[in-house]
Amino acid sequence: MSQDKARITVYYDGACPKCVKDRRNYEKLAGKAGEDICWLDITGKEEQLREIGIDPHKALTELHVKDEDQRILSEMDAYILLMSKVPLLKPLAWLIGLPLIRPLLARIYHGQVNRRLRHSGRL
Repeated sequence: MSQDKARITVYYDGACPKCVKDRRNYEKLAGKAGEDICWLDITGKEEQLREIGIDPHKALTELHVKDEDQRILSEMDAYILLMSKVPLLKPLAWLIGLPLIRPLLARIYHGQVNRRLRHSGRL
């Protein structure tokens, strides 16, 4: 990675087997593009999350990403940014951003996350 290129940081739930699997799959698809992504497990990092302006509960229920300009993006914005970094996933990033698809996917996403957290006793 060149030193003048800013990295993005993905805040993910390392205690979630599906989240860990999703990270691995993303890294495989990203190849070299994935080298500019820093993955940070949020497990047990409530205070650090608060210090950077992320609500720890929201960090469990929504994906958060810090972009190259140090802005925190969440939910669908975070997924769109991540996917746009991988040539193979760019069309999917565009699709997710469409006005009719985005709210539907957000609802499905939140339903799945809340179900996962309830089943694991963490909600």
